[in-house]
Amino acid sequence: MSAALLVTIGLVGLMVGGELLVRGAVSAAKAFGISPMVIGLTLVGFGTSTPELVTSLQAALSGSSGIAIGNVVGSNIGNVLLILGIAAVIAPVAVDPKAFRRDGSVMMLATLLCLGAVFWGDISRWMGTAFVVLLAAYLGFTLWSEKRSNGTPAAAVYEGEAEAVPEAEYAFGKSICIAVAGLVVTILGARFLVSGSVAIAQTAGLSETIIGLTIVAIGTSMPELVTAVIAVRKGQGDVALGNVLGSNIFNILGILGVTAIVKPMEVPTQLIKLDIWVMCATGLLLLLFARTGWTVSRREGGVFLLAYLTYIGVLLLA
Repeated sequence: MSAALLVTIGLVGLMVGGELLVRGAVSAAKAFGISPMVIGLTLVGFGTSTPELVTSLQAALSGSSGIAIGNVVGSNIGNVLLILGIAAVIAPVAVDPKAFRRDGSVMMLATLLCLGAVFWGDISRWMGTAFVVLLAAYLGFTLWSEKRSNGTPAAAVYEGEAEAVPEAEYAFGKSICIAVAGLVVTILGARFLVSGSVAIAQTAGLSETIIGLTIVAIGTSMPELVTAVIAVRKGQGDVALGNVLGSNIFNILGILGVTAIVKPMEVPTQLIKLDIWVMCATGLLLLLFARTGWTVSRREGGVFLLAYLTYIGVLLLA
């Protein structure tokens, strides 16, 4: 089977599997009586990052740390520049100040921690454990503060994320079956994608890191794109932004954390030269645009897209 076909099958598997997993999990949570705010914060915001998690784990276990770490860094860059850029071009994205101050700050903290990990040179088990503990603390604090405040605009954003999942209303048993099927398809898709990506890198003479930053990162970010487009078409731009922030936080603290616990990884030197700095600059640009009138305008969305195309061009031509 050709490398291109492996990658195609893998990407399709990740898209279909991720969609089934999130839909089934959200439906099961609703049937179990879990509040929409909790569902949006956890299952939707982080569930859409499952393809990245499974792919990074598969890559790390296969000895391809460049794909594993590049997938996280590339996904975070793509979430802001590509996905939020497309969403803002479709319709201006409203920003809830309270939710953004908290989640945006946590995203930048996670970004700085990732910068530190990259300069450390390797991501060890103790570092991965610290990342996961920080993620759990963030989730716990957010749930506690929202329940204590009882109905803040930030909670409405999380509830909107739960509502953005289409047709998530099945019986509990069927929901679990759908979620499990989605997880299986996602795992198989990740296996195909990693195998095909390694083969393409070897054939084309590209580093595995570049493949992780481009093909793998874009492919695994498709669930976030679907959620963002659905949200903005419903007039819920703040939901699209909330999903991007949640995904970026989970990518670093959750995916890098869990992957490093399972398999410590050495950081490719290429990431230190360019990509980690692009991820940091992308986060700062998002903070700047979001705070200008608390809206990401169509023009700013266009700037995001142009910046992403420029970044991909530099990667492929370098």
